[in-house]
Amino acid sequence: MAINSIDAGLLKKMFIGAAASLESQKEVINELNVFPVPDGDTGTNMTMTIMSAVTEVNGLENPSMEELSKAISSGSLRGARGNSGVILSQLLRGFTKVIKTVETIDIETMANAFQKAVETAYKAVMKPKEGTILTVAKGGAEKAMELVGTTDDLTVFGEKVIAYMAEVLEYTPELLPVLKEAGVVDSGGQGLLEVMKGGFAVMCGKKIELKTPAPAAKPAETKVVNTENISTSDIKFGYCTEFIIILDNEFTDLDETEFKAYLESIGDSIVCVADDEVVKVHVHTNDPGLAIQKALTFGQLTKLKIDNMREEHNEKLGLEAEKAGAVKAQAVAKPKLPPKENGFIAVSIGDGINEIFKGLGVDFIIEGGQTMNPSTEDMLNAIEQVNAKNIYILPNNKNIILAAEQAKAMTKEKNIIVIPSKTIPQGIAAVINFVSGKSIEENEASMVEAMGRVKTGSVTYAVRDTKIDGLEIKNGDYMGLDDKTIKSTGSDIEQVTYDLVDTMVEEDSELISIYYGEEANEDDAQKIADSLMEKYDYLDVEVHAGNQPVYYYVISVE
Repeated sequence: MAINSIDAGLLKKMFIGAAASLESQKEVINELNVFPVPDGDTGTNMTMTIMSAVTEVNGLENPSMEELSKAISSGSLRGARGNSGVILSQLLRGFTKVIKTVETIDIETMANAFQKAVETAYKAVMKPKEGTILTVAKGGAEKAMELVGTTDDLTVFGEKVIAYMAEVLEYTPELLPVLKEAGVVDSGGQGLLEVMKGGFAVMCGKKIELKTPAPAAKPAETKVVNTENISTSDIKFGYCTEFIIILDNEFTDLDETEFKAYLESIGDSIVCVADDEVVKVHVHTNDPGLAIQKALTFGQLTKLKIDNMREEHNEKLGLEAEKAGAVKAQAVAKPKLPPKENGFIAVSIGDGINEIFKGLGVDFIIEGGQTMNPSTEDMLNAIEQVNAKNIYILPNNKNIILAAEQAKAMTKEKNIIVIPSKTIPQGIAAVINFVSGKSIEENEASMVEAMGRVKTGSVTYAVRDTKIDGLEIKNGDYMGLDDKTIKSTGSDIEQVTYDLVDTMVEEDSELISIYYGEEANEDDAQKIADSLMEKYDYLDVEVHAGNQPVYYYVISVE
């Protein structure tokens, strides 16, 4: 049966079906990781990104096309994880910019939306690379525009667009030699194809249901505030109120200024973060209804949360009293401090590395990194927690930089500086080279320069047989990787580590730092360090407890 248009009700079902299709194939997509390391995460990142949007969409009953578009865009932007997830969120953002203006979608609208999706995603990536999800998306958009005027049937349109995207996906190894050598297609492109297949299948009448709940994001580490000695009488505003406004119209700078002034008149601890389509609000007030009524003048509310801080405090005191046998003397709450000039957020892995960053003055640690890429929402939450005018973010992973940049674009109240650190050692070097009193521009330049002097390697194990850069790798082999590729492999972890370091050390090198992981131990790390000191007697060698997962050793040479 021919289908000539899609209304909001059908599109909602299609989007949920698209998410279900992606979720069902996420492990297959993870396995397409070029390097056979145990942290392939493209499928997981894309799934968690789209599931964030599904949560928003499921909160809408009988939505209009505009309401649905805002939910898809906002949910995916805030839930975006990893490069693939951020790019998917930008594709969805561009797509919804076109469809939100119509009541039903026909072929011409769909083609224009595909075109806008690709345009938006390419703009979001500083150096777009062909042979990736971007190439597959662009192929779909080109085919869609080619089909305008040739048919009115969206089923015919969908079949041909998806078939062409599959052809483009199969061609990605010809555009990226590393894919060809590993014998895989691009994982992000495969994920996008699954999204398209799922949505199209639902449009054609197939029922696709989510069989598993959306994966829960690993919570970011937060500072614990000791409220034991604070009386409820010292809590000036009793209700912690949070919500997101899905905007009906443009939220102008004047709107933002006036809304903040209103919130300040009824409470404190105010955070108001706005982007094109949503406003995230946090306020402590004695009358949450006033904040909600004012917010409703700008649009619909979602993720509404109100906590009675006095009640929670009393419960906490009761529990502490049971443990201690008595309630201790109460003290006056400390006044809120004015923002400091500079603050730091770092993405980190492992308790040991967390402590190193804290010791260097980092204000907030986001647990994540290679095995669990934090989302844009995690970044925004961290930004809220740091009471500083200028906040430096250290992603410490190339797959997290885009999420940090997206959080920066969505933050208006604070000045965000993303230092594009791709590894933990680069992030450590960057923080060490920050100098209080220098300008932002001077510090940014010196931090980036310091990163450039750091070479990073890591030692892990292979999860499958493969061949890369002429190396034959067997499942279970140890591998030594630098920033770009696999440098050494074998069944002896010490020898693999020595061979890796050999590729990193140069005549002007001065320091080797070894961070041992949770699957290694200090004695083995020190043994490796002693051997390196003997071989490179002109270098200093340091050993640190990193306690990072997946990687036995993270090594830097400076």
